[in-house]
Amino acid sequence: MTDKFAVIGLGQFGSAICRKLSEKGADVLAIDIDEDKVESIKNHVAYAVRMDATDLETLRAQKVQDMDAVVVSIGQNFEGTMLTVAQLMELKVKRIIARAHGKTQRRILKNLANSEAEGVDMHVEILSPEEEVGNNMAERLMHPSFKMCIELPDDYEIVEVEAPKLTIGRTIKDIDLTNKYQLNLVTVIEKDGDGNLAHVKHETSDDTIIEECDELVVFGKIKDVERFIDING
Repeated sequence: MTDKFAVIGLGQFGSAICRKLSEKGADVLAIDIDEDKVESIKNHVAYAVRMDATDLETLRAQKVQDMDAVVVSIGQNFEGTMLTVAQLMELKVKRIIARAHGKTQRRILKNLANSEAEGVDMHVEILSPEEEVGNNMAERLMHPSFKMCIELPDDYEIVEVEAPKLTIGRTIKDIDLTNKYQLNLVTVIEKDGDGNLAHVKHETSDDTIIEECDELVVFGKIKDVERFIDING
């Protein structure tokens, strides 16, 4: 069965999501009040509609309540974002992903979601891509060995890091990430001498040996990642 998504707001961010979902084989309903934006995306999605997404009956007519998820990426019009999220919740859309600009908008949307969704089987996620990119860049500047950093709730992160010097030539069992550092190994990425991806070692085991060009993808708290780097750097 084909996944069905709606994307409301066709700026650069929303349009990119539309294209990527379509490339992956999903049925995408693209919505914006700006006719030019609708025209620019219509050949890349299953359906493109010019409409006011803050209008409940118009949303209902487009059957957004039947979507697997709806992404709200309206941009700078935060009032429009709030009204749209409220209408989607009224329609009991089972998964709503709303874009927030900054901590204040995130808090307001979170409060709206918590107040409206109580006792209702739906899931509202707040996305702040600019903030996440900023956090990622800050971590990479502070820790040059970090290649990628994804922030998760409760101070947890997924970090891709260059294999520290003292781990090279040792096995995963010997490094003992779980017991010594409270970290979980997600995978090992093998790079060639020029830093290009060779392959991802999905089938890692206790006997897997860390090579000089490897990068480790680990899950845990950032303080534990930092301690792991400091001890083995």
